[in-house]
Amino acid sequence: MPEKLPPVVSPQKLAEHLADDNLLIVDVSAPAEFEAAHIPGAVQVEYSDIVTGSPPVMGLISDNNQLSIVFSAIGLTSSHHVVAYDRAGGGQAGRLLYTLEALGHANVSLLDGGMQAWVSHSQPLEQGPAQPVASHYEARLTGDNIATKEYILSRLGAPDLALLDCRTPAEFQGTDLRASRGGHIPGAINFDWTEAFDPANPPSLADLDTLQENFNAMGVTADKEVILYCQTHTRSSHTYMLLRQLGYENLKGYPGAWSDWGNDPSTPIDQ
Repeated sequence: MPEKLPPVVSPQKLAEHLADDNLLIVDVSAPAEFEAAHIPGAVQVEYSDIVTGSPPVMGLISDNNQLSIVFSAIGLTSSHHVVAYDRAGGGQAGRLLYTLEALGHANVSLLDGGMQAWVSHSQPLEQGPAQPVASHYEARLTGDNIATKEYILSRLGAPDLALLDCRTPAEFQGTDLRASRGGHIPGAINFDWTEAFDPANPPSLADLDTLQENFNAMGVTADKEVILYCQTHTRSSHTYMLLRQLGYENLKGYPGAWSDWGNDPSTPIDQ
C-alpha cells in the first residue's frame, strides 16, 4: 500500500509520490496559466466551474450535475487521492478539496504553498495542455461538512461550537463593507486566513505547533464543532484544510458565507 498523504502535503513529499497510480493532481487555474507551467501529470480545473451564485450571494457549491461534468472531465474516480494547488494562496485549491469532501471523497490533500512553493523548491514542471482520460464520476453532495444559514442560526450560542471568521479584521469589524451590512456572525472568532502563512515564506504554512497553540488560545479546539466562513468560503477553505492537518474532525464550511449572511436583513450581526 502506498503511503497515505496528509491533509497538507509539502512539495518535497508530493515529489516523492508523483508516480503513484492512485494520485490525481489538480491545478486550480486558468488554462493559459496551466499550459505555461504545471506539476507533471496534473490536470486543470477552473475555479469558476466548481462554484455558483445568485448575486449578491456568491460562492455557493455547484450542483451535482455540474460537479459530475467537471470531475468526470479530469478523470476522477473514487480510488484517487486528490492533491490540489493554485497560484492564489491556496484558497481556491482548498475550496475544491472542501467540495470533494462534501461529495464524500475523503482522500484529499492541499499542496502547502501551492505553485509558488513548488517552484521555490526547484521541483519539476511541464508545459502544455492536460490530456486526462475521462471517467464517469457521479457527484452526490452529502452535506456532512456544509453549514447552511439555517443550521448556523440553530447553533448560535452553543458551548460546543466555534465559529471561525477568516476575513480581515476590517471586514470582521464592519469597516470594510462587502455586503449590505458589515460585521460578523455573533460569537464568531476572527482569524485572518493569512495568519496561517509563514511570514518569511508565504503562502507556505507557519509552524504547526504554534498555529495549534493560537487556535487553542482562541477557544477553537478540536473537541468543538468548528464552522468556518469568509466572504464566499474561499479563504476559509484554506483554513479548513489547515485544521484538517491539525487533526480537527468536526468541521463545516459555510458556502455563500458573509455574502449570504450579510445581505440577509433578518440575520443577527455583531460589530
